[in-house]
Amino acid sequence: MSHYIILSIATRGVLIMIRFISLLSLFALFPVLAMAQHSVPEMPDPIRNLADEGAQIRYMGRDHGFDSWLTVKNGREQYFYVPPGGTGFVMGVLFDNDGKAITIEQVQRLRDDGDSLLDSLAGMETLATPVNKEERFAFQSPAERLFYDTENTNWVALGYSDAPVIYAIIDPQCPHCHAMVTNLKEGGFLDRGEVQLRMIPVGFSEVSKAQSAFLMAAPDPQARFLRHLSGDEDALPVREGINTQGVERNMAYMQGWKFDVTPMLIYRNKDGEVKIVRGQPSDIPSMLADLGAAR
Repeated sequence: MSHYIILSIATRGVLIMIRFISLLSLFALFPVLAMAQHSVPEMPDPIRNLADEGAQIRYMGRDHGFDSWLTVKNGREQYFYVPPGGTGFVMGVLFDNDGKAITIEQVQRLRDDGDSLLDSLAGMETLATPVNKEERFAFQSPAERLFYDTENTNWVALGYSDAPVIYAIIDPQCPHCHAMVTNLKEGGFLDRGEVQLRMIPVGFSEVSKAQSAFLMAAPDPQARFLRHLSGDEDALPVREGINTQGVERNMAYMQGWKFDVTPMLIYRNKDGEVKIVRGQPSDIPSMLADLGAAR
């Protein structure tokens, strides 16, 4: 196993970065809002940024002088440790000088608390697209500005990664969104690689907002959304305490561009033009032909 010692501390703690290990293969993950015996410190900006992108965040308490944070995004769990003074942080697994994994104990404490919000969210790892916010103001065309903002929402993909892309603002409780995705799936457009649908989850009720948040954090969002379409009420559970900041970011994007219905589709066609389809598309083959999808 590859490992690197990052830091030794006076309280007999050692931080070690470990590659190719998931603590959640040892323990199911059960989060809490905060350890009862600790007050929750201010969240570091990098962790707050992850929360804004839809990650689920939990404060794990303070051990060996470190404020400890757990994040889960796209099924990938990460552990952050902030030293006294809060001037920096390290990411990895905390061991003491006897070789005992303190992080495992912290995860066990979360499990013992009994909040099972995140126990099904860890398992797969996906890559996030970096955003250069300075480029936002370089665009001359409103259409290009819209497409840039759309690309940098929090989205979940259905279909092959090398297929032409359509973005769609969806609400998990929206019947028209259900019908659109069902038509794409049952028509074979997704399975044939004619289109990748990048769903931008929003929520116009507390239920759909919580479902969208869970969808964005789940390790298997594609399978879960399709199960949701088929009527599986457990596919997108509504859990108390789930972080909805990623959904709020999508809602701000939607409201900023004055979009008022779901689904709302945005894509760049084969000629490079940015197109918008308001509501459920009436002619999917024609839309995909405009997209440049091969048949």
